[in-house]
Amino acid sequence: MASRPTTVRKTLSEANLAALGADRLAALLIEVADGALKRRLRMELAAEVGAPDLALELDKRLTTLAASGARVSWRKRPELLADLQMLRRMIVGRLGPMDAKLALDRLVVWFDLYPSLAARVKDPKGELTLVFDSASTDLAALASSAGPDVAGPVLAEALSTRLSEWASWVGRGAAALSPVLARRLLSDLTTARARPTGRLALVVRKLADRAGDIDAWILAIPDDDRRKPEVAAEIARRLAQAGRAGEARAALEVSRTEPPAASRWGRGKVAEAPALPDNWHSAEIAVLEAEGHVALAEEARWSLFERTLSEDTLRTLLAALPDFEDVIALDRAFAIAGAFVDPMKGLAFLMNWPAHREAAEMVLARRDEIRGSVDDAPLWAARLAGRYPDAALLLTRARARALVRFGDGMTEEVESLVGEAEVLFASAGVAELETHAVFVEGLKALAAPRRPVWR
Repeated sequence: MASRPTTVRKTLSEANLAALGADRLAALLIEVADGALKRRLRMELAAEVGAPDLALELDKRLTTLAASGARVSWRKRPELLADLQMLRRMIVGRLGPMDAKLALDRLVVWFDLYPSLAARVKDPKGELTLVFDSASTDLAALASSAGPDVAGPVLAEALSTRLSEWASWVGRGAAALSPVLARRLLSDLTTARARPTGRLALVVRKLADRAGDIDAWILAIPDDDRRKPEVAAEIARRLAQAGRAGEARAALEVSRTEPPAASRWGRGKVAEAPALPDNWHSAEIAVLEAEGHVALAEEARWSLFERTLSEDTLRTLLAALPDFEDVIALDRAFAIAGAFVDPMKGLAFLMNWPAHREAAEMVLARRDEIRGSVDDAPLWAARLAGRYPDAALLLTRARARALVRFGDGMTEEVESLVGEAEVLFASAGVAELETHAVFVEGLKALAAPRRPVWR
């Protein structure tokens, strides 16, 4: 028992090291410090003096890394990555709180190391790229702290002159920028300038999202893309949410797909317009609501649900209904799911809602269409087994048949399903279900190897 306090005192911890005293610790650091640790110690000492002194120490190391042209082997790569991470932490964590402008200038230089390092560092796992990409949020936070008048011109200059790299970093960090900085940077990139294209357009859209500038977001989309239903739907949705119903309707209508031109010979079937994507129909609902056509929006939402069985669409419908009417709407929705063209998708909706009684009724009514190849079939059977053993039995049998048909015969998993089916059959109440013995015989016949027929 007496040795325990001694062991605790020997444990390597901050408290125990502090107990050694400042003089002893300083001597130990000087004794064991290598190049990287000495640089870190000099920077920490400079930080105690002030921001300009720390900035000077950072500049020395950044200049050395920028000037080096030596190739970095895989053995030296971890050391370089640790050095880069240390510099980032010193810039963001130590210099940033003291002087955001000085820190931002150094962080920009730090990011600008990437092209040279990427050309000479052996990095098959992409670790170097990850170091810089993961610092995008630090860039956004530091730039926001520096303020729009300081950070705006700095980031705009980087994007204007070194777009290939900076588009990725600013784009990744755009969501973390302050809205006021996003607006300033957006103005610097678009005012009295050519319409943004390519990678700059992607950055502009992300900045516009953060700034809440829908016009700038739309401006960065090429005209040809605006006529694509998927893109037009997003434009219309945003305009509708902003209360600009007329513009939203115009954006949506320009993307309506027209049927292909008929054959010059007038032969063949009448061409039909390509189906519009689901997000287009969702946008149309938003536009109808913005226009004040509540009843038409509700009809359109039901039409969308009939095509997609979207739970979100149904919940939106139910939320708008008064008491008791939502019960009628649910019955309608369950009937739609029960008759859905893809029975397994309809069953998935009913099981996930959950509407187990309706799901069990559907399984019994459409037993010949049930596909046991669906991965969730065993889970659904387990959920239905307690109250609806007939439906659980049909799902279990369908699963066993699917495994035999597409697998390796009577495997251990199939035998387990056969055992479950036997237990369920004992509780089943539907007389017309085939007996367990008949089911097993059919399963074994399905598993029997087929011999080729020679003629």
